[in-house]
Amino acid sequence: METAAVLLAGGTGTRLYPASRSDRPKQFLALDGDDSLLRRTADRVAFADHVYVVTRDAYATEARDIVPEATVLVEPGGKDTGPALAYATHRVREKHGDCVVFATPSDHHVDGDFASTAERACEVAAETDALVTVGVEPDRPATGYGYLELGAERDGYAEVASFREKPDAERARDLVDAGCLWNAGIFAWTPDAFVAESTGTPLEPLVDALDRGDEEAGFRAVESVSVDYAVMERADRVACVPAEFGWDDLGTWDALERVLDAEDGNAVLGDALGIDAAGNVVASDDKHVSLVGVEDLVVAAYDDRVLVLPKEDADRVREVVAELRGEDAF
Repeated sequence: METAAVLLAGGTGTRLYPASRSDRPKQFLALDGDDSLLRRTADRVAFADHVYVVTRDAYATEARDIVPEATVLVEPGGKDTGPALAYATHRVREKHGDCVVFATPSDHHVDGDFASTAERACEVAAETDALVTVGVEPDRPATGYGYLELGAERDGYAEVASFREKPDAERARDLVDAGCLWNAGIFAWTPDAFVAESTGTPLEPLVDALDRGDEEAGFRAVESVSVDYAVMERADRVACVPAEFGWDDLGTWDALERVLDAEDGNAVLGDALGIDAAGNVVASDDKHVSLVGVEDLVVAAYDDRVLVLPKEDADRVREVVAELRGEDAF
């Protein structure tokens, strides 16, 4: 059965402001190598027979430039991963019929053998008609990720007993101790299985409208919703294939500590000097940044913007973006 890889590339990555802006989203940045995150993701899905990028209209031209081998799908509206993947799955089925859709974010860091896990996920989707998710073994009790509680083990995969929402610190420790895996947001399914499991979910009006050929009406009828909440958590048959690779979603600036080699005790992307400075995350474009006598800060300087905040508050960058969006300055 043929495989169509769908790369999700419509988000902005607001918590990586000011590197990520409304006109320069996270997936177009090179945060863990010389190539953009989108290009690196496309290279990882070379096993697929077909490659699609689903994005918003404002990013379509650059997506085509970065991944010229892909078919770029422009969503009629930006409404999170649920509608995006329902739309992409519909378009893939129109073009290729009976196949497997392999869906992955385009802005994550991956280290190791991605293809083996991805191919196994596609095989399980084809063999079982289940919706398949990839689970990552946690290396810490992270509060920023959802978790997968596994059920019965099968041949190379496990049934998913339940999805656990992003926990507080104490609950995260309990989930890790219980052997739960991180939900990486990487999926595989056949179009028929996805449509069947969408019945009775928030995506049903969109799926029905797509079948009628009325994409615009479908997107008007559906709310912004993640595919996890809309379909995966409600599905009758969900399987998990464990990842054979290292993974990080690069969601906030402090994540760079986990993927960059330290320079004099600091994680540095760009040109920086630290004097009596340690535990900092420093990122810049063409600017030199010097730090003296400070610890555990995020300092990010891009274009005409500088961001400084305690590393432990890295998630609060979204508050800055919310303010700037109100001023049309993001």
